[in-house]
Amino acid sequence: MHGPASSGWLLVALCAATGTYCLLRMRSRLEEQRRAAGGEALMGFGMAAMAVPAAVFTPPGWAWAAGAVVFGAAGLHALRTVRAGACHLHHLIGTGAMVHMALTMTTAPAHGHAHGPGGWGTPLLTGALLLYFVAYVLVTGVRLVPAAAAEESGRDLGWRDRPELARACRLSMALAMVAMLPAM
Repeated sequence: MHGPASSGWLLVALCAATGTYCLLRMRSRLEEQRRAAGGEALMGFGMAAMAVPAAVFTPPGWAWAAGAVVFGAAGLHALRTVRAGACHLHHLIGTGAMVHMALTMTTAPAHGHAHGPGGWGTPLLTGALLLYFVAYVLVTGVRLVPAAAAEESGRDLGWRDRPELARACRLSMALAMVAMLPAM
């Protein structure tokens, strides 16, 4: 990712922590938590890898192509499950954004930007994804506070089974997308 190293490392930490929590959620007692957690862990760790500052480590070109293939496969899985709920539609858009960013990075010069003619980093697609994730952050943030208070008084759940923590993970990854998309 291009930009200041300090913000890159903060994104790495945020995304890696989110990915780790999502891995732990894969052992939840609730089936809907387990189903979504694997894809979200993949997204968290993939975003952490993409957020490493370019001045520190620049992976070889094939790594970005491999990332595009991995996230493309995750997108196909999300496409199959999109009928199960809106959460899966968000996963589909998220994997599409990851494929877009990986393909953009395959065409990016060592320390330049790929938003040029013929590059994958079309400003229109990047802008549309940015608008989606900004809207998602705003809507999810507003929904998160009342949901946490209502569910707190409801049932006794373990920390892996808390739906508001899963929403907070999705919110943090969407915030990371908002930071990463313009920095491509």
